[in-house]
Amino acid sequence: MKKAIIRTLSAALLVALGCGNGKVDPAAEAPPQAQVEHEQDGSVIQVDHPEQFSLATAAARNSTRELVATGVIAPDVSRNVPVVSLASGRVVDIRARLGDTVQKGQLLLSVRSSDVSSGYSDYRKAVADETLARTQFDRAKDLFAHGAMSMSDLQVAQDTEDKAKVDVETTAERLRLLGNDPDKPNGIVNIYAPVSGVITDQQVTSAAGVQALGPNPFTISDLSQVWAVCDVYENDLSDVRLGDVAELRLNAYPDQVFHGKINNIGAILDPNIRTAKVRIEVGNPGLMRIGMFVKATFHGQKQEVHTAVPATAILHLHDHDWVFVVTADNKIQRVEIASGIMLPGDMQEVLSGIKPGTQVVQNALVFENAVSNK
Repeated sequence: MKKAIIRTLSAALLVALGCGNGKVDPAAEAPPQAQVEHEQDGSVIQVDHPEQFSLATAAARNSTRELVATGVIAPDVSRNVPVVSLASGRVVDIRARLGDTVQKGQLLLSVRSSDVSSGYSDYRKAVADETLARTQFDRAKDLFAHGAMSMSDLQVAQDTEDKAKVDVETTAERLRLLGNDPDKPNGIVNIYAPVSGVITDQQVTSAAGVQALGPNPFTISDLSQVWAVCDVYENDLSDVRLGDVAELRLNAYPDQVFHGKINNIGAILDPNIRTAKVRIEVGNPGLMRIGMFVKATFHGQKQEVHTAVPATAILHLHDHDWVFVVTADNKIQRVEIASGIMLPGDMQEVLSGIKPGTQVVQNALVFENAVSNK
């Protein structure tokens, strides 16, 4: 009995000493920790104190439907200029290469051609024939003046002289077309750039043969304007119209946005993948190169109501986007969404998955870390 009384007094004394030391247990003043309980449905989470996590209300946003298509940068064929050789022969010098930027009038290549040699031979013969015809015509005029030649013979001499002049002019002009001076015999034909631009095709090399009006040695493209050629699926063609403006982003420069105008929608569908080629004309500031991958965004004509939530409310996990939604019974459910573009004010568009007015956890990453550690 005495031992029991002593134990009781000792306990009371310890309590009294504990109350009188003036110290407060910090844990006693901390808010209760959220107790997490996972339901049978893995996407539903029950939290005892959900008020510890800030909530946000999904807002409504009016916007047009957006269609995204991929494609490549291609040259504008109307700005492709072939470099033509009018003489056949062998290449003896090349001054430009594929990919070079050239200026109008710049020497591209030189060709040693038998056509030029034949042209000079014909020209010299025509000059000699004209000299003889002129001499005979002068003699005929003198004879006719003295009554020693008939009018018909004089007319024949004059006709011969006129035809000889035509032959001289024709052969001289042919040499000029080949790029040579009739008064300076030369067996080399120089071929110059007809326009300024970039060489996008080359079909000749040193010592190669060139055929007159055959395969073009070079093709020069003016790349100040280019095409973005995209594939659009058959079901999405209603959102694409001629004259509409499209936003373009290059894989090489994802942070820069370019704007182009749709100038052609293909009349034939690819039978295998059911797509049509949509051609967008866009100005090239110098960054675009032929063959670059491009992503085009088309804006439809119909207005649609989409949802907008804080960007922090979206959790990117396993290549999917999720938000944590507050249910009617105050539980929290993880819902998969299709996210859209970023909006001003650190908001992000939600294309599907939730509707405007839905309560979501404002910081999905913090919430996910909190529940995963329980």
